[in-house]
Amino acid sequence: MEASYYKKSGTEKVQCTLCPHNCILSNGQTGICRVRTNINGQLIAETYQQVSSLSFDPIEKKPLYHFFPGSNILSVGSVGCNLRCSFCQNSEISQTSVAGFPYLKEVGVEQIISKALSKPENIGIAFTYNEPIVWIEFLIEIAKQAKSEGLQTAMVSNGFINPAPLQDLLPLIDAFNIDLKAFSEEFYKKYTSSKLAPVKETLKTIAKNGKHLEITNLLIPGANDSFAEFSEMINWIKNELGENIPLHLSRYFPQHKMNTAATSTELMLEYYEFAKSRLNYVYLGNFRGIAGSNSHCPACKKLVVNRSGYCTEVSGLDKTGKCIFCNHQVINNNYYIS
Repeated sequence: MEASYYKKSGTEKVQCTLCPHNCILSNGQTGICRVRTNINGQLIAETYQQVSSLSFDPIEKKPLYHFFPGSNILSVGSVGCNLRCSFCQNSEISQTSVAGFPYLKEVGVEQIISKALSKPENIGIAFTYNEPIVWIEFLIEIAKQAKSEGLQTAMVSNGFINPAPLQDLLPLIDAFNIDLKAFSEEFYKKYTSSKLAPVKETLKTIAKNGKHLEITNLLIPGANDSFAEFSEMINWIKNELGENIPLHLSRYFPQHKMNTAATSTELMLEYYEFAKSRLNYVYLGNFRGIAGSNSHCPACKKLVVNRSGYCTEVSGLDKTGKCIFCNHQVINNNYYIS
């Protein structure tokens, strides 16, 4: 399928304008994402209708903890990513091409919508697994149909996208979890071959447009775990996005091209406590232990959502998402199922 978001650049070259890489491609060349290719002066979206995974997941697995907690959502993904993270946690699909992944299946919009509607307890569709941005043409088609059927939509993304396509996505996506990989340009350049600034702009745009937003930060020893950088990130989130933005601190384990030892339990707990002193909702991911999974009311400190693995019990919220103990609004009632 011909891609959106590109322009001609000379006789045979094209420039992709989907993300800040703005790749200029000669005939036969593919962008950094590995899935958008110049074929005879036309940019082709190779992953259109190409699905790597389609399955029902707990919403907490995305992770989204303040968006219909305890519900299920149909998750769909393809292959490709516009970042080259050396620590990629799902490199089998993100760091490959259509030709490099033999298990892709051609699936149409109607098939995906039909599957989403097949389970009454399913709330909608999440675009996840690989980077949804590089799949934007098919994503938009699915999301439009999903919204017409009354389904919720969610997107798990690195946030590295240009302003124009982001504006096209905003009316179609109800919830975002954005992976804020670090808080320095040096890290983004060295470990992801991208830039931090556009991701920060994406986060601010999502928040200003009133969309549900949660953030994930993977703590990698010796790479993005300096206290100065971490505290700067936490303060930026509080000041620019708001203290009620849920933050998921995820424990790193060796993956892909990085073999640094896993993040220590001590560091995870130390940074978790610091983040909690600035933000109202902080969680721990990829972490075994009793800390960091439950939701407490920031006003009265009472337990309102109890989580054990992906088993979720909403015990302290009323039908509008307010704390039953003090009436504080914990979860926006637009994103809550009693």
